[in-house]
Amino acid sequence: QVQLVQSGGGLVQAGGSLRLSCAASGSFIFSISTMGWYRQAPGKQRELVADIGSNDSTKYADSVKGRFTISRDNAKSTVYLQMNNLKPEDAAVYYCYLQAARRWGQGTQVTVSS
Repeated sequence: QVQLVQSGGGLVQAGGSLRLSCAASGSFIFSISTMGWYRQAPGKQRELVADIGSNDSTKYADSVKGRFTISRDNAKSTVYLQMNNLKPEDAAVYYCYLQAARRWGQGTQVTVSS
């Protein structure tokens, strides 16, 4: 059974950086699947932050372009989200998503203090 385990996140001051990781286990399809990072703030819908295809093509929400970078390491079945110049409005619970298995990570809190 596919499992996604997230790490990273936490509390950071505005302007700071964090890196999120999401490791897939039990998945032989990781390398051929699009991986995504989503976030959900209190009272808001879950939204796509960034995704990366099997060919390393990437897509970003306009609000994070130029600040966030998504990457993947297929040998480790891991996807990363490097978040720089964080803003208070980036605060949310972040989830990774393995599209081919329709599986979500457990979520990790990102808090940005102003």
